[in-house]
Amino acid sequence: MIEAEWWDYDTAEELAEAVAGDIGFIIESAIDARGDCVLALPGGKSPIPVFEKLKTQKFPWKRVTIVPGDDRLVAVDDPLSNAGLLARHFLPLGARVVPLASEKLGVRQAGEAADARLSDLHWPLDLVWLGMGTNGHTASIFHGPDYDEALGSKKRAIGLTPDPLPPEAPVARVTLTRSAIVQARTILVTIDGAEKKRVLEEALAQGEASEWPIGRVLAEAEQAIDIHWRRA
Repeated sequence: MIEAEWWDYDTAEELAEAVAGDIGFIIESAIDARGDCVLALPGGKSPIPVFEKLKTQKFPWKRVTIVPGDDRLVAVDDPLSNAGLLARHFLPLGARVVPLASEKLGVRQAGEAADARLSDLHWPLDLVWLGMGTNGHTASIFHGPDYDEALGSKKRAIGLTPDPLPPEAPVARVTLTRSAIVQARTILVTIDGAEKKRVLEEALAQGEASEWPIGRVLAEAEQAIDIHWRRA
């Protein structure tokens, strides 16, 4: 069974404070132990309060490398770009932001380019921070024609096309694979609302047999998963 530790919050402020504190500890510990730190962070609006709190901390940001856990095949200046979001927040601090997506390549070629780019970083990653949709997807591991590859590939990243395409971002993606995610030293999940809590609890209980992608992903993790949940 998947080992998970839950942390519950009443407000977004409380969750952001706690998650930023955990990530700060990971950054400091990694730099002390290995001289640098590599984080895989999510995009979208939900992580922004955490980013804002991290930006106030005086870490040696030049030793920190940040990659998106997944991204859309769009230009980095497109509002849908996770790499663009991370760059706007962390490049001014001196951190290195490594994009996954290559908008001018096809889906397969973009995945191959992302996998090659990630091979230049130290592994395992110090942190993979995951979100989850109400359909149980995490990173960009969706049901669709590339689902089995995202779960089974030994590559660190692949290109894929969700089916159906999410209406809020109807484009192909590049994502970390399950293999890359579960290698991380720390896996952290943030969710909000009763429905997502229900889905995640069910996914954790079902494990490898889960109908929810996140259950299939986390079933391969050997470390305990930290789950931060905000009531909504």
